[in-house]
Amino acid sequence: MKLPPPPSFQLDGRRALVTGAGRGIGLAAAAALAEAGAEVWLVARSADEVEGAAQAIRDAGGRAEGYVLDVTDTGAVRAFFAARPAPHILVNNAGTNRPKPLWEVTEADYAAVLDLNLRAAFFVAQAAAMRMRAEGVAGSLIHLSSQMGHVGGRNRSLYCASKFGLEGMSKAFALDLAPFGIRSNTVAPTFIETPLTRPMFADAAFRADVVSRIKLGRIGNPEDVTGAILYLASDAAGLVTGTSLLVDGGWTAD
Repeated sequence: MKLPPPPSFQLDGRRALVTGAGRGIGLAAAAALAEAGAEVWLVARSADEVEGAAQAIRDAGGRAEGYVLDVTDTGAVRAFFAARPAPHILVNNAGTNRPKPLWEVTEADYAAVLDLNLRAAFFVAQAAAMRMRAEGVAGSLIHLSSQMGHVGGRNRSLYCASKFGLEGMSKAFALDLAPFGIRSNTVAPTFIETPLTRPMFADAAFRADVVSRIKLGRIGNPEDVTGAILYLASDAAGLVTGTSLLVDGGWTAD
């Protein structure tokens, strides 16, 4: 009897671009993609962080280059993609949060969160997809969403607005891009301990409340998210598009 071949998670010969790649989930994603064989382009606003991250991946035997890029600058984003070959994988990870009750949200808060989490994600994905289409490159767009793109949360009106928008955006991208062999999905984590979220967890009551809502009983770490990213980047997810992979420890299950 001939057994069916197992799915491959290897990414040899593929180019992967990760935004917000200097630390946290972005850095973990870049390291995992490089370990799977991809040539990784790390993008962030901080030169020290992104260059240090790329060097660490090279020191570990991977292929990586770091680039300074403000993804909220649409012109710079378009120029970046025009200057190099199309990626096979985009990890649309750059994001921010300003947790406040809705009555304290200012226009500056709105602009900061929605411009990075949604507008920049849209135009980075657009530029990547256009380059992929032009070169006939099939591949995977992976957008870092959140469980807060599926449920509401106190003091999270801006963040929820951006992540619910990202979920709808990805589904529509999946429909537009399917004829070109380009898949679009989101990964939606629960609370992950990163440099961005660590100050929030200094509040013991907040940390206890979060852990009580995560059915598996712990806060996540960046490595919990990278398995989902690697899966969606690989041929193992070749028939997966227009969906969201929740990595939430059961938060949204009830």
